[in-house]
Amino acid sequence: MGRPGELDALHREQWGRLLALLVARFGRLDLAEDALSEAFEAALRTWGVDGVPANPAGWLMTVARRRVLDRLRAEAVRARAQPVLEVEASRAQEAERVLASAGEEVGAVDERLRLVLLCAHPALARESAAALSLRLVVGVPTEEVARLFLVPVPTMAARLTRARKRLAAERFEVPTGAALRDRLGVVADVAYLAFTAGYAPSSGPDLHRPDLTSEAVRLVRVAREVAPTSPDLDALLALVLLQHSRRDARLDDVGRLVLLPDQDRSRWHHAEVVEAVDLLTPLATAPATPYLLQALVAACHATAARAEDTDWPRIVSLYDELVALTGSPVVRLARAVAVAEADGPAAGLALLESLVVPGHRLPAVRAELLARLGRADAARASYDDALAECRNAVEAAHLARRRAALG
Repeated sequence: MGRPGELDALHREQWGRLLALLVARFGRLDLAEDALSEAFEAALRTWGVDGVPANPAGWLMTVARRRVLDRLRAEAVRARAQPVLEVEASRAQEAERVLASAGEEVGAVDERLRLVLLCAHPALARESAAALSLRLVVGVPTEEVARLFLVPVPTMAARLTRARKRLAAERFEVPTGAALRDRLGVVADVAYLAFTAGYAPSSGPDLHRPDLTSEAVRLVRVAREVAPTSPDLDALLALVLLQHSRRDARLDDVGRLVLLPDQDRSRWHHAEVVEAVDLLTPLATAPATPYLLQALVAACHATAARAEDTDWPRIVSLYDELVALTGSPVVRLARAVAVAEADGPAAGLALLESLVVPGHRLPAVRAELLARLGRADAARASYDDALAECRNAVEAAHLARRRAALG
């Protein structure tokens, strides 16, 4: 600890929880975020010299709290207001009262969920609230958040800045009752986007980040405690469980990517598959939603004993509904893959002609379908396009092997 890499790990594990505690204590997102950043910078400077404290998270919290109090004192002096300790005590009592009243309804909701609920303020658009939650609570880098929302990095950076400024003027209260339930839709979006960021990172050395996907699954479970009768949260939990159940089969013994058809299904976590299927069974007659349709697609894969038993026509029909609901180019790409499995690579390739999806996955799919059709030169060119866009080391190595296999 004290070295940059080890401090990065602590940042991933503790940032959201510590920020949530500071916001609950002081009611100021701007001060809390700045102070916690300064605490991590102080740790980087001092721990390598003085050694790591017995309680690293407690050290960071103490330093950040002092930074906030310093800023509040300065503000109080400038405003010639009452002594800052009285202000701080009043804010602390109010935060504790609000959190206690919310706790009676929410139960065991932890600090991170509370901070997501705060970020899901009606003053923010749903997309901005989800993006801000990913950045602040989950610690997803701005570049990764931008990729998840399919926008340029400068656009996302500006969006996050505006969201922070908008919330700085709002009162931080944990909602209760109907207002609490209204914000759970944003919580669901945040949890799924966090899961996606961990399940398929678009950059970095790892194919997946089980720590982040596990955190997202936990966040969905906690949200369901708040709204145990929400079909959409049931569907979302089923979806992330089905995808998360494959985590131990996605890499081989030497760290290479293993595609879904080639995975050892005995290594899947079948208890999670059973739990997910049980969640989906009562939803058979529920209105179609994006989370439900995606969960049903995942269930088609999870319940097939062998890859060749997969019900691809059923998956295509589910993607038809999902395209009609969302119009998402990412969904259309997934549908093209399903069509290629159901009706042959030529049928899937035809669906890619007018499709535009940022990143490496579109040219990677095109390359695979071209290779299946025996069009090696065109496949090589598409693999080159995919490799030029790919920022994930494991996926890039897989693409390079596929290209080399063409001869």
